[in-house]
Amino acid sequence: MQQGRPHVNSSTVNGKNKNLISGSFVRNLSMRVTEFSSYLCSGFKNKTEMRPYIICHMMASLDGRIDCEMTEQIDDTNHYYEALAQLGCPSTLEGKTTLAMHYAQDGVFQQQRPHEDAGQQLYKAVEAAGYAIGVDTRGTLLWDDNTTEIFGRPLLMILSERASQEYLDYLKSKHISYITTGCNGIELPSAMETLRSVFSVERLAVVGGGNINGSMLDLGLIDEVSMMYGYGIDGRGGMAAAFDGRPMGRKPVRLTFKSVEEQDGIVWIRYQVNNK
Repeated sequence: MQQGRPHVNSSTVNGKNKNLISGSFVRNLSMRVTEFSSYLCSGFKNKTEMRPYIICHMMASLDGRIDCEMTEQIDDTNHYYEALAQLGCPSTLEGKTTLAMHYAQDGVFQQQRPHEDAGQQLYKAVEAAGYAIGVDTRGTLLWDDNTTEIFGRPLLMILSERASQEYLDYLKSKHISYITTGCNGIELPSAMETLRSVFSVERLAVVGGGNINGSMLDLGLIDEVSMMYGYGIDGRGGMAAAFDGRPMGRKPVRLTFKSVEEQDGIVWIRYQVNNK
């Protein structure tokens, strides 16, 4: 982007004092620099929303808790995954905690070189009909060589621009696609737009955990909520809820009822999110 430089002759221009013009120009230039810096740190966010249709699909106890070991005890059927298939979302998104608990290797990535911020980057290892998408802000998860076999789809990671270049090289060596966006944490709206424009993700299911669900909801990125309630109550203190981590003071997010089904004692409710 190039900005034209104004030409100022002698002490006046069109009858106006040169110093006044210079002061105004400097103030305007300062504002533009600030705006451009914000633009860079937002991951070049396109103001026109072009992202997938996003459904949050969760299994929970009657009190809304989502601990995986617990939900397995209150749903001994395959209804959750059958419902997920009905939603028509070939790509899914999971948070770092869920990935670390169930899919990644033990341990964390250890840098061997001085840290170098990756900045904004994009790597598409493979074209696919659907992706297993994960979030790892600073880039610490360790992966096997066969992530496509583990997930049943190619793995695609979303990271912030503060992740190290060395970690991105590591992902590339594992043939794992990645998006880096956001200077101060992941810029999720920008990442969602990239999923649509570059990876052709048109429908996306967010399947936990509670913090990524809460973040997506708070940003107005979830279009529909699909909740399946198993036949049980957790009741333990401190266990994650289906939507967690929204800042205090936020108002409840209003929903519009779509449908409800009962399947062998499991209740499946769908709501449209009233995003403004």
